[in-house]
Parts: sequence; C-alpha cells; structure tokens
Amino acid sequence: MSAPIESPQAGSGGALATAPPDRVVLRDIRKRYGMVDAIRGVTLRVAPGEVIGLVGDNGAGKSTLMKILSGAETPDSGDIVLDGVVQQFTSPRSSRDQGVGMVYQDLALCDDVDVAGNLFLGREPRRLGGLLLDRRRLHAQAREQLDALRVSIPLTTTAVRNLSGGQRQAVAIARAITFRPKLLILDEPTAALAVSEVETVLQLIKDLSARGVSVILITHRLADLFGVCDRLCVMYEGELRADMDATTTTLEDLVAQIVGHKTRFASREDH
Repeated sequence: MSAPIESPQAGSGGALATAPPDRVVLRDIRKRYGMVDAIRGVTLRVAPGEVIGLVGDNGAGKSTLMKILSGAETPDSGDIVLDGVVQQFTSPRSSRDQGVGMVYQDLALCDDVDVAGNLFLGREPRRLGGLLLDRRRLHAQAREQLDALRVSIPLTTTAVRNLSGGQRQAVAIARAITFRPKLLILDEPTAALAVSEVETVLQLIKDLSARGVSVILITHRLADLFGVCDRLCVMYEGELRADMDATTTTLEDLVAQIVGHKTRFASREDH
C-alpha cells in the first residue's frame, strides 16, 4: 500500500494547504505490443467528481490507456493508484470491484431483456431461498435507480430493443452505476445520437460528477466536451501531449492541439 498522494497548495496567508487526494493517478504507464509502443510513459490524475475529456486521433492510445485502467489490459510498467492505494488489476472484474467502471461504445446490452433485467443482469433479487426471481423487487430497484439518475424511461418492463439511442446509453450508464463506481469511463457515449439525446447524456454526466463520481469521457465529438468537462487531455502516439483547463480552452484551441501535434511531427520527419 502506498501513502496517500497529496499536492501542496497555497492557502490563506501563503501557507501550504493539503489538497484533497486524487481519486485516480495513472503514473508513468507504459504498454508495448511487439515493436509498437502503444503507451509511452503517461501520467494522468483525476480528482473526485472531476470530468476529464480524453481526445486524440485514432491510434493515439486513448482506448489502450483506458483498457489498462479498467483491467482489460495489464501495463508493462507504471502504477495505478486509486484513492492513494496502488492497485494491480488483473481483469475488468477486479477493476470494477475496486470502483472503476467502464461503458464501452457497443454498450453490451441484451436487446431482448427489459430495462430492469439489463440493470441487474446476473444480480437479480430472488426469493424463496434464491429459487425464484423477485420481479416486483427487481422493477422497484430499477425504478429507484433510474429516478435517482433522472433518467426518463417510463416503464422498466420495456425491452431494450425498443428504446431510443439516448435511452439505451442511459441504461448502460445506470447499470454501471449500480456497482457504485468511484470512477466511470465512457467510450464515445454520444456517438450517433440526436442532439436532444446528446444533451440527456451530458446532463447525466454532470449529475454523476455532482454526486462525486469521477468521469473520463472519450469522444471524437469535441463540442460535447465543453460545458461538461473540467479538463481536456490530448493524446498523440501513446503520449499525453496536453492537459488543459476546459473553462479557459476554446474549441479552436483544442483542435489546434490535436492537429498541431500531427503537423509538428510530420514536419520533423520531413527534415
């Protein structure tokens, strides 16, 4: 177990005050596949309740880094620190058990199962010593979960195949929240959604942040990041090349960081 990671900050009168510990620290993470350095010494910090936008071109290393954090991949070196404790995730389940949840772009929902069944798949409440499914309690718990997250789905008995894209995304996020994550990773949650549905998902992210859940948002829809993210992190060829305050960064600034790195390296190779 490591000691809590603390950052000194100036308090009143110039005295140093201890900042709240980071929720997650990825420290000098490296991952290599054959001759390819997929992740090259990335260090990233996420505070409790903070929303991080993680962007970059395809192949920049975003998904690999998040697979490492979610336990789907093992780093070659570096540390994953959760609430001040160094973790060794050996599987997605071990990561989830320690408070890291991930919602993939494909959502992994069961189309023929209703909303309540998807929320608690494999963990359904039972009665008579576990012999029978307690459907009344299942749907009551599902309704409670959706209402707590302000997810607008009238009936928990609706089959997931009959939901809109935004509702399906909300169900996937709500399912992840049933595991009570400290950090939630969202991979392209607004892809292929209508404008009204995008706003619903972004509001859900804000609500999670307000409840103290940290969020890492991966998206190619850059405009979605503003108004929901606290920081914007740009990756390029396995490295973290920019870490910017979202409140003082414009869309043009962000695009310049993404495109600028590509241009700079192309120019270097030309010479």
